[in-house]
Amino acid sequence: MAAARTNAQIAQALTALTTLVVRDNDPGRDSEKRLERFMSHKPTLFTGGYNPEGAIKWLDEVEIIFEAMGCSEENKTTLGTYALREEAIVWWRNVRLRIGVDGVAIIWETFKREFLRKYFPADVKNKKVIEFMELKQGNLSVAEYSAKFEALCVFSPHYNTVEAEEDKCVKFESGLRPDIKLLIGFSEIRDFPTLMTKARICDEDSKAKTNYYKALNDRKGKGLDRGKPYENKGNGSGKKKQESGSCYKCGERGHMSYDCPRRSDKCFNCGQFGHKADACRVKVFYFNCGEEGHKSPINRLIEILWSASMEFRYLDYDG
Repeated sequence: MAAARTNAQIAQALTALTTLVVRDNDPGRDSEKRLERFMSHKPTLFTGGYNPEGAIKWLDEVEIIFEAMGCSEENKTTLGTYALREEAIVWWRNVRLRIGVDGVAIIWETFKREFLRKYFPADVKNKKVIEFMELKQGNLSVAEYSAKFEALCVFSPHYNTVEAEEDKCVKFESGLRPDIKLLIGFSEIRDFPTLMTKARICDEDSKAKTNYYKALNDRKGKGLDRGKPYENKGNGSGKKKQESGSCYKCGERGHMSYDCPRRSDKCFNCGQFGHKADACRVKVFYFNCGEEGHKSPINRLIEILWSASMEFRYLDYDG
C-alpha cells in the first residue's frame, strides 16, 4: 500500500512538471511574459490628440524600454500599440486595416512612419528644422544652449551622421555668443563632445571673472561713498548743501550765486547794488590824509584784487 501511494505521488508530480514545461514552451505564454515585462516599466499611455511634443516624448520613452528588453521589430509594434488608448487606439485600428492586409506583420518603423504622419505632421517638423537652423545662444548658458541644440538636431537628420560631424561643430560654434566664440574659435575643434565641453568651461570661467570684478567694483564703490563732503544724506540728492555757504554775488547766506535774487552787480566800494566800483560816485576819502577824491594806492590795490577774486568765484560757481 505504501509503495502504491508513493508511486501515485511521483506520477502526480511528474504530470504537474510536464504541464509547467508545456506551458512555459507555449508561444502564447512567451508573449504574455513579454507584455508583463513591458508593463513593469510603467510606460506612459498615449491617448492621441494634437500634442506634437507629447507624441515625440512618448516615442522616445517606449523605444528606451524596447532597447532594454531587446525586442524584435515585430514585438515592438505589438507592445507599443498596447500603450495606445482612446483616440490613438481608434486611429491605429483604422491604420492596421489599411496597411496590414493579408496578415502582413507591421514592423516598428512602419508604425513610426504612420504615427509621426498623424501626430507630428510635416508643418510642425519644418518649424523645428527652421528653429534649429536659426538657433543662437543669446542669454542662455552654454549648457542650456547645448541641450536645446541636441533636442532640435533630431529633426535635421543630416547633422546626426558621422560624415556631418564637422558640419555639426561649425553649426554649434556659429550660434555661440561672440565672447565665447572668440575664445575657442581659433582652436577649430571638430569633435562635437569636446567642443561642447570647451565652450561650457569658457562660459563658466567668463561668468566667474565677471562676478569677481563686479564684486570688486562694488566694494570700491562703497569705499568711495564714505565721507563725501557734498553728500546730502537727508534727501540723497548728492548736491552741495546750499544752507552752509554764502552767495559770492551779494554776500548773503542761504543761497548760492546762481540762485541769487539780486540780478544787479554789487559795488565793492560803497556796498550798494546797481553799479560796480569803477563807476561808483560815492565820495571816497584818503585815509592817510583825510582828503576827499582819492584813495590810498594800497587800498586801491586791495580793492582791485578783491573785485577780481569775487568775479572769478562768481564765474566759477556759475560755470
